[in-house]
Amino acid sequence: MSQTYQAQIYVTLRPSVLDPAGTAVQSGLQQLGFTGVAGVRIGKYVELTVTAADEADATQQVDQMCDRLLANPTIENYRFEVQVVTEGVAA
Repeated sequence: MSQTYQAQIYVTLRPSVLDPAGTAVQSGLQQLGFTGVAGVRIGKYVELTVTAADEADATQQVDQMCDRLLANPTIENYRFEVQVVTEGVAA
């Protein structure tokens, strides 16, 4: 019997990779008067729903999705959380 899971995935540039978008946002924030901002890194957030046999299977599927499509492992790191969906809402 399969179960539905919701994955929340966060993809960020590796610390060694330059982040021009983050630099631009930091500059914009400072121009707006937020002078206490010491650093900005821009990433992306992906939310998806997957059907799997169990949480371990869902986790394995999401990890493969991240590694093969959602993130570029050469320049990006990713982390994710998998939650069981009960009655249309992640628990």
